[in-house]
Amino acid sequence: MEQRAFDQSEVFAFLADPATHGLSTPVKRIDTHGAAVFLAGKDVYKVKKAVRFPFMDFSTLDKRQLACARELVVNQANAPDLYLGAVPISREDSKLRLGSGGPIIEWAVHMRRFDENQTLDNLAERHELNFEMIARLACAVATSHRRAPVIIGANSPGVLEAQIEETLVSLEAEQDVFAARAAAWLRQAMQQALNRGKPLLREREDQGWVRRCHGDLHLRNIVLIEDRPVLFDAIEFNEAFATCDVLYDLAFLLMDLWTRGLRRHANLLFNRYLWTCDDIETQLKGPSLIPLFLSLRAAIRAKVIVLEPGGAKDHAREARHYFEAACEFLVPRRLDLVAIGGLSGSGKSSLAAALAGSIGCAPGAVHLRSDIERKRLFNVHEFDRLPEAAYQPEITERTYQRLRDLAAIALNAGQSVIVDAVHLRPEEREAIKLVASQNKAHFTGLWLEASIGQLMQRVTTRTRDASDATAGVVSAQAKQKAGAMDWHRVDASAPIEEITSCILAAL
Repeated sequence: MEQRAFDQSEVFAFLADPATHGLSTPVKRIDTHGAAVFLAGKDVYKVKKAVRFPFMDFSTLDKRQLACARELVVNQANAPDLYLGAVPISREDSKLRLGSGGPIIEWAVHMRRFDENQTLDNLAERHELNFEMIARLACAVATSHRRAPVIIGANSPGVLEAQIEETLVSLEAEQDVFAARAAAWLRQAMQQALNRGKPLLREREDQGWVRRCHGDLHLRNIVLIEDRPVLFDAIEFNEAFATCDVLYDLAFLLMDLWTRGLRRHANLLFNRYLWTCDDIETQLKGPSLIPLFLSLRAAIRAKVIVLEPGGAKDHAREARHYFEAACEFLVPRRLDLVAIGGLSGSGKSSLAAALAGSIGCAPGAVHLRSDIERKRLFNVHEFDRLPEAAYQPEITERTYQRLRDLAAIALNAGQSVIVDAVHLRPEEREAIKLVASQNKAHFTGLWLEASIGQLMQRVTTRTRDASDATAGVVSAQAKQKAGAMDWHRVDASAPIEEITSCILAAL
């Protein structure tokens, strides 16, 4: 429960006064359960509220000062241009002033103001969060995780278990908001998922995937500045919350997108993140933990919403939305392997991206693409062109074998998979089907077809794509025999939305 230890109304009135900042325009105030934020012209002042929760203690001036200093440190790597310093608020001649000069009665984090309309939650609300932004976001998150300090001896299973228990106790205490039977089901499902995941959690910690992460990575804490996603407002008040598996850090963002109905966005973020990983084989073992990670993130969100100003009564509907999502994330889903084949330009990658968010458990299917994995074999960027030698039969066989190996890893981790490659030879199609049977996954083979003229037109006009195919490649492929075809034939000349709807209905 919240305990308020100090009356800050005088400080808040001071910071809300335009005269304090030399302004004639109003100061905008934003409140959370832990802070009051004042947007004043080009500046932002963020004051820690004098509250104490089981997970956050700002009850004394010293603790608030330390929290302000810590906030500057933990945000320096991701948002160095936004955080300007910690500013004292002092009393001088019975009046308050920004800066020192008399007894210091409060501290504030001083930030450079950005356009708050450009935070990603606002972009999402306005339907302006496009797939290109998601691709850049995936790169930003992966970069943040790559440079995050590795933490040794964090005991991530024990810390996660404590967070689960504290969260469940909080939810169970709000019986007017969360049904007791549903809360009991969630407790049992979370505990079972945690027990299954403990060995992998320990293994990933030993491998260095437990790091000092952002810790509060959702859309409201990311802003678009000059078309670049900037991560800010990392957790400063609890090191245990921010010290976690990188996939748990990512899971907050995936959960935020998913529960907003942006499932394709969540799936694209997930797959783009995987494509940028230095060790995709290791990361593909991690999805067996993701249902628990997503569920806990949603449950914590439900708990925090109840703590927001106004209390449970005002926020019950929103809190229940996240609580129900927490339960839904732990419901088992059928394991699928969908293989998409067809000549270059037939739309395999577009269809895979459109389907993936609706297949398997959240955040949807792992999308494995031959063009990406071939580039990875040669350690080049996805948009760099490879020489013709990279497309010799032996290289193609290595690429296809790698696709099958990665698919097997993901399926074994409980994540459905879409494999996107030409699959022109019958033996290639049989080999990917065998991966499904060996991993107890439901198999669907899709063969995309369109006129040669349409295929050539597509490959010659596309830009910023991992495929190196040309009209000449399409012509050469068309002269080869695909052999007996037992995959579902799909008219790839139809609109992608129509194709997707028909396939999902069939699946």
